[in-house]
Amino acid sequence: MTFFDSIILGIIEGITEFLPISSTGHLIVASEFLGIDQSSVNKAYEVIIQFAAILAVILNYPSKFTFKHIDLWTKIFIAFLPIASIGFLFSSQIKAMFSLQIVAVMFIIGGIIFLIVEKFYDESKHITNDVEDVTYKQSLYIGLAQIFALIPGTSRAGSSIIGAMLVGLNRKASAEFSFLLAFPVMCATTAYDLLKHHEELFSNAHFLNLAIGFVVSFLVAYIAIKLFLKFLENFTFVAFGIYRIVFGIILLTLV
Repeated sequence: MTFFDSIILGIIEGITEFLPISSTGHLIVASEFLGIDQSSVNKAYEVIIQFAAILAVILNYPSKFTFKHIDLWTKIFIAFLPIASIGFLFSSQIKAMFSLQIVAVMFIIGGIIFLIVEKFYDESKHITNDVEDVTYKQSLYIGLAQIFALIPGTSRAGSSIIGAMLVGLNRKASAEFSFLLAFPVMCATTAYDLLKHHEELFSNAHFLNLAIGFVVSFLVAYIAIKLFLKFLENFTFVAFGIYRIVFGIILLTLV
């Protein structure tokens, strides 16, 4: 991986981590076209720049990361447990699914689901407008929906947002709960990959690229969160559904 590659991947990760279009899917596609081998070290690098993007959540929501919000974080932990359990038990099978074909198909399926959900979605009937008001039951259902994100190309943000919308959250609250839910998910994933690959990642050959990708991903993600929330004030998720379908079709054609 070159200096240029690390910047490109950092930008892609920062933009896509919180949008319902699969950051992992985009990183796999970008790596393929840049000629970056999907080795265990490079996969760990991608996870760590994802963690950098997650840190941007703290900068955007500093007040949520205090002891006053223990109840909220208990609900987030409940939503985190399903993906943590399944991901740990079937980690090798999940990594074996990383391919362009699977990513492309899941992009299309996810896009269709977004269009269907938006077709029947009436925000006036969704009374949970603040993440603080999410119930424990809603949290569990959102967590169960997030399990689908283990399939490459599905999108962690996309699956958790869809789950949140289906259990009564409005669009903004769905997105914000998804942002916060990303924190424990990526903390656990990053810790796991660091434990396995810390010697290679922090060697002289990889450390500079890792540092560059980390900083770029963090800064871009911080801006992306703010722009995404502004977007949701006036628009729906239909554009993301269409994007996913078009991107998936193009990818299948190229493959």
